[in-house]
This record gives sequence, C-alpha cells and structure tokens, in this order.
Amino acid sequence: MTIELGALQALRLRGRATVGDVGAATGAPAGEVGPALAELTAAGHCEQARDRYKLTRAGRDRLVELLAAERATLDQGALAAAYDDFDAPNSAFKQLVTDWQLKDGATPNDHTDAEYDAKIVHRLGELHEGFTPLLDRLVGLAPRLAPYAERFGSALARVRAGEHTWLARPMIDSYHTVWFELHEDLIGLAGRSRAAEAAAGRAE
Repeated sequence: MTIELGALQALRLRGRATVGDVGAATGAPAGEVGPALAELTAAGHCEQARDRYKLTRAGRDRLVELLAAERATLDQGALAAAYDDFDAPNSAFKQLVTDWQLKDGATPNDHTDAEYDAKIVHRLGELHEGFTPLLDRLVGLAPRLAPYAERFGSALARVRAGEHTWLARPMIDSYHTVWFELHEDLIGLAGRSRAAEAAAGRAE
C-alpha cells in the first residue's frame, strides 16, 4: 500500500486530521507522514489549516481512483464472505455502545455505577478477543487494514486502564472511532454503499 492511498482515506474518514492521526491510520513511520501530506497538498489533493489537513475535491477524485485500483487486486468473493461474517460482531458492538450510553435502554448512563461500567468493559474485552481472528482474516485479504489491530489494541488498553472516554468518544482514536473507520473501509472494499448498509441496519 502506498502512503498516498492510506493518507487520503484517513482524511476522508476523519474530515480534518493531524499528522498523528494519519500516521496512526496508515501505520507509516512518523518521518514519512509529514512529507507525504506536503506532497498531497502541493498536488492539490488536500489543504492544510493550522495543524490539520482536509481533502479537496481533487483529492476525493484521486481517492476514488486509488480505491478502485485497490479493489481490482483483491479477492472480492472472499471479501464479501468476510464482510458477511462482520455482521455479527458489528451488531454486538452496536449493542455494547448502546448499553454503555443507556442503562435499561432508556436511562442515560452517568457512569457513577462502577460495577455496571466494569461489566461493559469486560464485554468489550470478550468482543475484542472474539473479533481478532476475523480482523486477521480481513488483513490477509486487504493488507492496508493492518494498522487497525494496533489501533483497537491501544484503545482497549486505555479503556481497561480506566480511561473510559476511549470506548466511544468521537474525535479521538476511541474503540468506536476505530470500529467506524474499519466498517467504512470494509463497505468500500466490498463494493457496497453506506446508504445501503444503513438501510439494512448494519451502519453505526
């Protein structure tokens, strides 16, 4: 995978991303990310605003080309089967996040019940362990997805250490953020659309 594809996709998924965000998403060495973003900016594929970058229309067009070229090299049958297998853990994770946010499906969780939160964190650990073989399989089919393993592991470690915002908080590499971005990648790799997945009840 070229850093160009990974960087442009990271900018699409994040909206506005820092060098660190792009580095985490691509797994590229820190010293390569800044120069790569500078090249993309010079090519008109992204714009810099202070310490963040965002895609331009030309960058989106370029990303579409790169993603299509990537899909053409992948086993679409195997990806479709793996994506179907993603449905069960995806449903379980959506329910877990709902339970994290709402007790009994209706009462906002103010996180004063340590025992309740601990049970959710335990469930997250179990889900992570059960999901890892499928993630490994997905990485085998689409190597660009390799950085997700470390990102999930890092978020889970923070949650287990008591930093519970790393379970579902937006705008950071929380477990939910990483899950959402992986799902977006899988939708694209499988040749599906977010709208169709939402209509089928499979989108976050």
